[in-house]
Amino acid sequence: MSAQDTALIVVDVQESFRQAPYWDASELPTYLSRQQALIDGAKAAGMPIVQIFHVDTDEAFRLESGLVRTLNEITIAPDVTFHKGVHSALVDTGLDAWLRANDIRRVIVSGIRTEQCCETTTRHASDLGFEVDFVTEATLTFPMTHASGKVFSAEDIRIRTELVLSGRFARIATVEQALASLSAAA
Repeated sequence: MSAQDTALIVVDVQESFRQAPYWDASELPTYLSRQQALIDGAKAAGMPIVQIFHVDTDEAFRLESGLVRTLNEITIAPDVTFHKGVHSALVDTGLDAWLRANDIRRVIVSGIRTEQCCETTTRHASDLGFEVDFVTEATLTFPMTHASGKVFSAEDIRIRTELVLSGRFARIATVEQALASLSAAA
């Protein structure tokens, strides 16, 4: 695959999350560094960059809230932007049609939340026939508590997501691996 038939999908990297009761900034610096490196590398390679924003009825996720915008620390100049109202960026957004119209065969998935919108978009893209790189280190999530009371850390959730995606729906890749596969294909 080349930069011309690969697109970077940046899912829900938006200020809305700072208002969520589960927001936890402890892993934010590392995530921001890896997400920005992926965006910058994709841009340098000439890869199309797709930005996705989640919009729903929760106050912070309403367009009129002013929070449905890129996290302040991230610099991105997307080629196209879509708004979604469900977990998959491919449901009723026009993204699938855009990818096909631009001869995209492979997508690189990154963003917020690892196990929700990023994972769901990955599974959906795979089911639609796209090759997918899931760049876990360029995803962010937050601890979650199971009904039993057991707390799963963000790391636990990332490991579980990699387990269920790897080899079935996606190749798990670092930022460098996802970008290196572009130059290897060129």
